[in-house]
Amino acid sequence: MTESDTARHFLRQWIEEDLAAGKNDGTVVTRFPPEPNGWIHIGHAKAVWVDFGMAKLFNGKCHLRMDDTNPSKETDEFVEQLKKDISWLGYSWDKFFYACDMFDTMWEIAEELIQRGQAYVCELSQEEWKAYRGIPQEPGKPSPYRDRTPEENLALFRKMRTGEFAEGTHCLRAKIDMSSPNIHFRDPVIYRIVNQPHYHTGDTWHCYPMYDFAHPIEDALEGVTHSMCTLEFEVHRPLYDWVIDRLAEQGRLVVRDGKTIRPQQREFSRLNLTYTVMSKRLLRQLVEEGHVDGWDDPRMPTVAGMRRRGYTAAAIRDLCERTGISKYKSLTDLALLEWCVRDDLNRISTRRMAVLNPVKLIIDNLPEEAELTAEVPNNPEDETAGKRTLHAGRELWIDRDDFMEVPIKKFFRVTVGNEVRLRGLCLFTCTHIVKDEAGNVTEIHGTYDPNSKGGNPSDGRKVKGTIHWVSAKYAKTVEVRLYDRLFAMEDPMACPSGNFLDALAPESMKTITGYVEPLLADALPGEHYQFERVGYFTPDVHASKPGAPVFNRTVTLKDSFKAK
Repeated sequence: MTESDTARHFLRQWIEEDLAAGKNDGTVVTRFPPEPNGWIHIGHAKAVWVDFGMAKLFNGKCHLRMDDTNPSKETDEFVEQLKKDISWLGYSWDKFFYACDMFDTMWEIAEELIQRGQAYVCELSQEEWKAYRGIPQEPGKPSPYRDRTPEENLALFRKMRTGEFAEGTHCLRAKIDMSSPNIHFRDPVIYRIVNQPHYHTGDTWHCYPMYDFAHPIEDALEGVTHSMCTLEFEVHRPLYDWVIDRLAEQGRLVVRDGKTIRPQQREFSRLNLTYTVMSKRLLRQLVEEGHVDGWDDPRMPTVAGMRRRGYTAAAIRDLCERTGISKYKSLTDLALLEWCVRDDLNRISTRRMAVLNPVKLIIDNLPEEAELTAEVPNNPEDETAGKRTLHAGRELWIDRDDFMEVPIKKFFRVTVGNEVRLRGLCLFTCTHIVKDEAGNVTEIHGTYDPNSKGGNPSDGRKVKGTIHWVSAKYAKTVEVRLYDRLFAMEDPMACPSGNFLDALAPESMKTITGYVEPLLADALPGEHYQFERVGYFTPDVHASKPGAPVFNRTVTLKDSFKAK
């Protein structure tokens, strides 16, 4: 989010109007509240960009809060990973909170609701409740437990806390409106029994607040002014406002500089990408069933997976900027993210040459002991990156795709009798080839022009084809992992079988051995390289060892998927 934004999107207008009206003592406080039950993905990155970006735009503050109200999957490992990923995206929080640190206050608030006749303990099962709740077009029926006395409800509620009831037998409901057309407003559950230890509070609690109840309380206690959520929470906003109203009645809203801070919620459309799934539950299934190599598998849409693959934080922020903020549900083409990645990597990546599908090229008129040198730029987009000198003997590796025995029209690379430029080295003309018994080309022979060192002929003649190479004498052998899209279908959830796993691409990762410039032997994880004429690569953070990097393909030089 930058001041240069020309589109005055509705969230920005909303905050500007509040500031102009003098609300909330003229401050802006936002929050990003992930649940620490998994690793954040590109969709969360959009929310991070919104929450932190809007705070920055208005010189405000953004809190980071672990919304840990469901103990079943939450761990400190996820907490630390969330912090790491958000920091890597380029954001820092003003204050850090755990929702569980507010459990005592939430309990007090719930007990006061009971005492005021605004909440009751219900013993209907989930299936039974569906019949009472009804459908949006018709009023629901009140629970048979709705008119219990506050004393009865308090006694039962306290037994829920101490673990005297089994899960699913009792819950605390807000007493609101059983005839509301918004079905989420019909006496929603605000506390439920979970007989599992919490990763921070242990066995202290046996019932926990629902997110819809905890969320507005957390916002209020933190002094949040503008609470921005994804669009699926729009129908929950009346409940958010109801809870805030009850907090106001109880005198629990923050007062700053004489003004009451009343949090407000607004919603925006989430970021959805083609060729992936964005549900944390489905991502966990991919991990737990071994379809991918962990949460940070380079094919995963997690922030950590993208970082491991070589995506940059700048590219992810660029995608968020380009997709913008709206209330319209849409599906963003993964190709746009890949374009943003290429655009950033083109500026910052160090250039190196690598051959991933090798065939040997032999310069017959270069003596065995002789060498040629090439001086090539480390990054033509950045003059300060300087140049490097490469050494080559008479034997080189070139890409097999750069040779064609029977050339097609407009094929200007290596063919018998055709002259090409060996990048930065010299001009080379193929004279003959050698094949094995199966008919595969094993060697390409030819001669070089001694007056064309550096790749520029002395007579100024034009040569159309330029190919990359590595020296057979000095090249290093490395493992290269060619990553592609995890799913073969644009929308895996639309798989005809009904199982999104059936849409997994059969070759989303292929491991090969390649030859690279000797300098690449010292490449480190976190560094970005363009293998010239091949693609963008980065050393893998787990598999690489000192002097033996394993390269992950970040993205090809051009989109291999044709636009519809």
